[in-house]
Amino acid sequence: MSRNFAMSSLELIRPYFAESRNRILAGLASLILVDLLQLVIPRVIKHAVDDLALAEPQTGRLAAQAAAILGLAALVGVFRYVWRMCLLGTSRRIEQGLRDRLFAHLQGLSASYFDRTTTGDLMARATQDLQQIRMAAGMGIVALNDAVILGTAAIAFMAYIDPVLTAWALVPMPLVALGTRFFSRRMHRRYQAVQASFAALTEAVRERIAGVRLIQAHNRQDFEASRVERASREFLEENLKLVRVTGVFSPLMLLFTNASLVLVLLVGGRRTILDAISPGDLVAFITYLGLLAWPMMALGWVTHLVQRGKASLERIAAVLEEAPAVISPAGASPLPRARGEIAFESVSFRYPGSEGKPALENIDLAVPAGSVLGIVGPPGSGKSTMLNLLPRLYDPTAGRIRIDGRDLRGLRLEDLRRAVCLLPQEAFLFSGTLRENLTLGDPAVPERRLEEVAAAAALLDTVRALPAGFDTVVGERGVLLSGGQKQRVALARCLLAEAPVVLLDDPVSQVDFETAAVILRTIRSLAGGRTVCIASHRIAAVRFADRIAVLDRGRLAAFGTHAELLQTDAYYAHAFHLQAIEEAAHAA
Repeated sequence: MSRNFAMSSLELIRPYFAESRNRILAGLASLILVDLLQLVIPRVIKHAVDDLALAEPQTGRLAAQAAAILGLAALVGVFRYVWRMCLLGTSRRIEQGLRDRLFAHLQGLSASYFDRTTTGDLMARATQDLQQIRMAAGMGIVALNDAVILGTAAIAFMAYIDPVLTAWALVPMPLVALGTRFFSRRMHRRYQAVQASFAALTEAVRERIAGVRLIQAHNRQDFEASRVERASREFLEENLKLVRVTGVFSPLMLLFTNASLVLVLLVGGRRTILDAISPGDLVAFITYLGLLAWPMMALGWVTHLVQRGKASLERIAAVLEEAPAVISPAGASPLPRARGEIAFESVSFRYPGSEGKPALENIDLAVPAGSVLGIVGPPGSGKSTMLNLLPRLYDPTAGRIRIDGRDLRGLRLEDLRRAVCLLPQEAFLFSGTLRENLTLGDPAVPERRLEEVAAAAALLDTVRALPAGFDTVVGERGVLLSGGQKQRVALARCLLAEAPVVLLDDPVSQVDFETAAVILRTIRSLAGGRTVCIASHRIAAVRFADRIAVLDRGRLAAFGTHAELLQTDAYYAHAFHLQAIEEAAHAA
């Protein structure tokens, strides 16, 4: 990781610190007060021990000293509450701010980014990595402050008691600095490996939970469990490699602290016997050394937290550094109400990272506004790709696409996607209610309009059969609905959008012939008012189209009306006759 990139990743959290600077200053002031109050308590103990050593304790004086310790402890509790609310509260706000920013950025990235990035990896960054950043920004500041303020003040009080004994106590300190420098780089590399393996484990678990019905249906539980176990074992091994580093580092800090204690007992005990310091001074010194033990351990812990937070911050920054491949250009033109005239001009497209033949090659065709274009062809011929290019989920690698005579790449992206509604081949539903899935959260859509689009999509009978109608919760990914029902929900959602251009990717692939007939009548009724592009393997779904494009391995093999293609294109005629026989068999 380059120094410049590390610096840019730190810039991610700087605005949050600047925004919360007053809260952070109040928290640091309270934290410093807690440290100073803790340093006063050994002075009270010193006087109490000296009084006891002289066998001249006074009950009232001891009671006053006990009350002083109790009062100091109460103040420590109050100010500790303040710094926790200020500093740890700020770290929570940083976590929330980064999560919101990360999600907003992900929504703006192009489809090509998600083609090469797993969901599990993104989930790990949005959860585990942000948690590590929160710990570094919260407890990391606390540990660093204690290491500097409490450690320095404790050494100063120790030097006030006996400079010679302090010098002996600090003999192991250079070893702390050397150990920290030695282990910090190794911890950073280990943390990055741990986070990467956690992302792989998250993806493995997510994928198998999503496909649990398929796993059960094929009785593959043992096999899939072994694959998750393998990812879990790799995560364990990476953590064990990390523990081999941190497991040495933290005890090493404690060892140096205990080495200081041994020296204090040897040298300080002798100086007490020689009356160079009082017994109270020795007890107070050991108490300060105990307070110094935490800063020494905090130095190790802050290194642990910072390295982990730094590795996670770099992972978050790597996502935020990703620029969308598809954006609105500078000075993009607005798109008023589109008529829907579409033109492909020498369009070719190759998916990023793919090899071999392009998905589309040299496509030329025009679709008049208000007409219907059918797209057919064997699997992998480029039907879905053509539709995906129109809302600019991807951009052509050559040629251009126009809408109303204007290049798509010159338009504002939000205007283009408002004018184009895409029904994907795989219908996706959120886990909320049916109403929320249809309206995408818009509460202004009236019930009557919902019933209209549901009827048009042959969905109304299904809605009436559900226990709560439109307010029925459909479950994760619409699990309560069949594949055909989900497809019809997605179609109704598309009809509700009232976009001037409607793109339908195999809209009747998962429904029976009777339902398909109702849906196709609805699609035909759109002709004239909207431009409709239908990609389908069923010839019956496109035979009514004004023009039909036949694709073959990414090329435009034929283009014409249904009647023309029956006469001129062998693939189209063969597919039509086979499907006609199949439909007749089902009708019988």
